[in-house]
Amino acid sequence: MAHFTFPQKILFKHCDPAGIGFYPRYVEIINDAVEALFGDCLRWSFAEIVKVGGVPTARLNIDFKAPCRLGEQIRLDITIDKLGRSSMGLTIVAHGEGVTRFTVDQVIVCIGNDGKPRSWPDAVRKTVSDIMEGTA
Repeated sequence: MAHFTFPQKILFKHCDPAGIGFYPRYVEIINDAVEALFGDCLRWSFAEIVKVGGVPTARLNIDFKAPCRLGEQIRLDITIDKLGRSSMGLTIVAHGEGVTRFTVDQVIVCIGNDGKPRSWPDAVRKTVSDIMEGTA
């Protein structure tokens, strides 16, 4: 079961001239969903994160299953699969009109202002652990 859901309407800016979702724009949509996960669910917004470092992507694998088209509503379901000292594994499945559109395997890393990995803040680690255990 997903830990967080992010709705997204496919807008003109997401599409190529034929009105089909353009794959680099999917990466932006994925990032928007992860940013919403942090702000809305983990209660550590990107605006707060950039003051102390960041959470860049260390690995991103996308499998495209079916195209998205201009005007369609999709839903990105995010599951937190793994929590390491400074890393977090995410699985994202995008659905639209009952069809899986793309799947994502992503690893993000918590870094300090020096660009080096740092431990997740205790409050974030606790929230993520509670979510993964189903007690949040």
